[in-house]
Amino acid sequence: MEFHEKPSGLKRYLFSTNHREIGILYIVTALIAFFVGGAMAMIVRWELMDAPGETVVYNETYNALMSMHAITMIFLFVMPMFAGLGNYFVPLMIGAKDMAFPRINALSYWFIPPGALLIWCGFIFQIFGIFDDVRPAAGGWTLYVPLSTACGTCSPSLGVDLLIVGLQLLGLASILGAINFIVTIVRMRAPGMTMHKIPLFCWAMLTTSLLLAFATPSLTVALAMLLMDRNFGATFFDFTMGGDVILWQHLFWFFGHPEVYILILPGMGIISEVIPRLARKPIFGYHAIAYSTLAIGVLGFMVWVHHMFTTGISQTMRIAFMAMTMAIGIPTGVKIFNWLATLWHGSISFRAPMLFAIGFLSMFVIGGINGVFTASIPVDYNLHDTYWVVSHLHYVLFGGSALAIWAGMYYWFPHFTGRMYNEKLAMWHFILTFIGLNMVFFTMHFLGMQGMPRRVAVYDPYFQDLNVIASIGAFILGFSQLLFPLNWLISRKKGAIAPADPWRAGHESLEWKSAVTVTRPVTPMPYEVKEPETSTGPTA
Repeated sequence: MEFHEKPSGLKRYLFSTNHREIGILYIVTALIAFFVGGAMAMIVRWELMDAPGETVVYNETYNALMSMHAITMIFLFVMPMFAGLGNYFVPLMIGAKDMAFPRINALSYWFIPPGALLIWCGFIFQIFGIFDDVRPAAGGWTLYVPLSTACGTCSPSLGVDLLIVGLQLLGLASILGAINFIVTIVRMRAPGMTMHKIPLFCWAMLTTSLLLAFATPSLTVALAMLLMDRNFGATFFDFTMGGDVILWQHLFWFFGHPEVYILILPGMGIISEVIPRLARKPIFGYHAIAYSTLAIGVLGFMVWVHHMFTTGISQTMRIAFMAMTMAIGIPTGVKIFNWLATLWHGSISFRAPMLFAIGFLSMFVIGGINGVFTASIPVDYNLHDTYWVVSHLHYVLFGGSALAIWAGMYYWFPHFTGRMYNEKLAMWHFILTFIGLNMVFFTMHFLGMQGMPRRVAVYDPYFQDLNVIASIGAFILGFSQLLFPLNWLISRKKGAIAPADPWRAGHESLEWKSAVTVTRPVTPMPYEVKEPETSTGPTA
């Protein structure tokens, strides 16, 4: 029998079908995209901080930066990051040897780098002066028609077509990955591990995968129709030829609103792991949190029209969707109250994961409350397309998704590396992130209420003072994120060796038991380590 030595170094990751290594590839790719998208945001805020007018970049470049920042953060940072954490930990948590379809799992990842390059091609070619007819798309991250088909000088550019193809690749990756997660969680659990015993992070990943499987095809179809309109003479969205402009919004938002929960539910799953561990008590209301996750997934498909209240749809439809939008706050509130009940009378350890988890709770509540306000039709008419909406979106996605990601990354750092991170650097990361986040996004509430429209570089001088405050907060927020890779690099080599139970919770789940023998350097442990079991109870 012929044996082959396992590849090492970079080759090990390039050709791997192992779920841990693919998870690492996802995470590293997502972090690179995070800093690329963050750099775009810094330029946008620099432009808005300076005197109103084209002072830093031209209007077209500003619009392209704003569009690419949003697309990068949503499709290339948050989604791949959660896919990476899910790939790494879901099989470990349920006692599976790997994902259900390892080769498809690898294929799902390898659609992402070419998709990212296609999305960024407009900027890459513009920076290096290659192909003058390829410029970045500047029609907004929603690609509304006719902006994406008749957007001044930017629409004829091949950059828009490359963006569409790149998004198609990312959509295909998401669908394949979602099917893989669903089959893995439903069919590959360890003997004795029922659905009511799997960790809550797995419930979140399962619901997210169902959302991806049912919502992403809507975006795929819409992008294909848009590509045909632009290049093959189709008229799906051309109202002058009998097409329907509003059809794009229906197709996009049928994906776009479930996408909000695709971006936040895995973060909620992480919080459901971090809070009980660092409060040192079992999660309060395991079943309530699990079923509220499914309820959010179902209701997420029933509220997309609230993005379209100002498009002239019937009043009956608007009232129905307003009610459904407000109703989705009920299962979300169930989660919030259960997390708070878990903290109540707990022996709380205010380490970095817990600080980011508590930051998530407070920031997500703000984002949820201002979202309920915006669900009211009269309020929406006044605040639609103002900076109020930008504030709401970022409190949910940065105050929610990003803070949950950092909570998870610090919480699982000992598992990834076998070492502990630098607590002081992590504390400063949280403090500066919290200050910067509220400076930039809370200020946007006032800009929105005063009527400043979003997606504009040239604005009334009346708004300049608030824009200066917001931009200062954005710079604090942006530069504070550099503390994470700095902490990772320092601690990966010089951090203290992590013990078998790094959070001293006393009720480890399967992923921590596997970390003892697989990822941690071989060192004497201060106490006896039990052998991994084949099943576990509900995550505590």
